[in-house]
This record gives sequence, structure tokens and C-alpha cells, in this order.
Amino acid sequence: MSTDGAMFSVGYVVEHRLFDYRGVIFDVDACFEGSDEWYEQVARSRPSRDRPWYHVLPDGAQHTTYVAEQNLEAADPPAPIEHPLLEHLFDDFRDGRYIVHRSLS
Repeated sequence: MSTDGAMFSVGYVVEHRLFDYRGVIFDVDACFEGSDEWYEQVARSRPSRDRPWYHVLPDGAQHTTYVAEQNLEAADPPAPIEHPLLEHLFDDFRDGRYIVHRSLS
């Protein structure tokens, strides 16, 4: 599935506009890929299902989140985050962005 229309890509540090947390994107879906039940229960702001959605590692957390593009903005400044899965997905943090493991890209 193409993610050419996505505003962000894997490795970008972002901020959630509604819930005030930072995180790093580790996967991108061109449109909503979750269940109708999840959308009804969790996506209370009812973001578009037809725009990109992002899998995010939240700073200082143990879990991951799934966020609509309209609820994200670029982190300013794009500082490193703390998350236990970082070392499994990324090699380094350079120029404000995480670098994907070569074996994953």
C-alpha cells in the first residue's frame, strides 16, 4: 500500500495535538487499518479514515499508539525520545530523525 500522500514517514518525531505527548513514527498506513469497533471506542475525535494513520512509540511509555495524521504535528524541536522498542527498530538519531535499522528498510 502506498503512503506517498503521508505528511510524515518512519523515524519522524511528532507531537499529538490533542493529548500532548511526543513520539516517533515506526509505521505508516495510507488509510485507517483498524477495526470499526476500535474506531468507535478509541477515535473519539472521529478523524478521517481515508487519510494516513501512524503507529507511534510515545515518549516515556511502554505501549504504542495508532494516530490519525490530523492529530499529529512535527515536534519542535525534534529531540530524542525514551521507549523500550527504540533499539529494536532504529539504529541512530541523526539530524532530528531516527534512522531505521538497515535490515528493516
